[in-house]
Amino acid sequence: MTTTLRPTEPLQQNADGTRSRRYQVCVNSRPVGAIHLGTHPVFGDAVARIMNLRIEEPDRGRGRGTVAALAAEEVARGWGCRRIEAQVPAEAEAAFRLATALGYVVRNRLMQKPLGDTPPDLPEGSRARPMTEAEFGPWLEKGEQDYAQSWIRRGVPPAEARAKSERDHATLLPQGLATPGTFISVVEHLGTPVGALWVALRENSAFVFDVETDAAHRGKGHGRTLMLLAEAQAIAEGRRTIRLNVFAGNTPAERLYASLGYETKQYAMYKPLL
Repeated sequence: MTTTLRPTEPLQQNADGTRSRRYQVCVNSRPVGAIHLGTHPVFGDAVARIMNLRIEEPDRGRGRGTVAALAAEEVARGWGCRRIEAQVPAEAEAAFRLATALGYVVRNRLMQKPLGDTPPDLPEGSRARPMTEAEFGPWLEKGEQDYAQSWIRRGVPPAEARAKSERDHATLLPQGLATPGTFISVVEHLGTPVGALWVALRENSAFVFDVETDAAHRGKGHGRTLMLLAEAQAIAEGRRTIRLNVFAGNTPAERLYASLGYETKQYAMYKPLL
């Protein structure tokens, strides 16, 4: 049997500058599913993304999805793409196994935690305060560099990673410390600054964009204190869900978030197209 992709629409030139196209997945000309392939809104035409891949129930477990994904890679190569990406929901275990088998690697994952009504207290000796303007410049410069390096270590070319870091920070912090709905805080322990936290409010949740304990003070529980502060800020602003992205391989952070009750909701995966 032959599995092929059959276009169901012309190549789309979208308002955000991306290209995309929908296909039927066919076996001997019989439709068995669908796939939606496009280029990346952030990384541009050099990166493709599988936005949706569905195989109908009667044809699952027969390798149709594998062949369809491989065919999508060939289309992406024809578009000139050097990398392909996909977002896989945590509950889609079969899709995760398929992506892994095809050579996709987890870059980062979205984690989430439900919150109660009572803000947690910080440990004795710890207190939080807003970051000062004098602290903000060095913190932002280091944050942009560290964020870019996180992407570079996970397959993104340096120029792309640096551009993404600058763009993301400029978009998320257009007014610096005065950006509405944004909390950039410093935690002190016994009067000594030990770490910083960046939390932003979203419509129905809060999002932790950055949390870091200073190198000289790691391994003493201050990371947990910073995360408790994030929860307290979210609850105080009426949010009952908190979310964050954690890069794969950041084992201490992954363990900390899991111990605090965060659960993985989605995996971001990628694969170089050789």
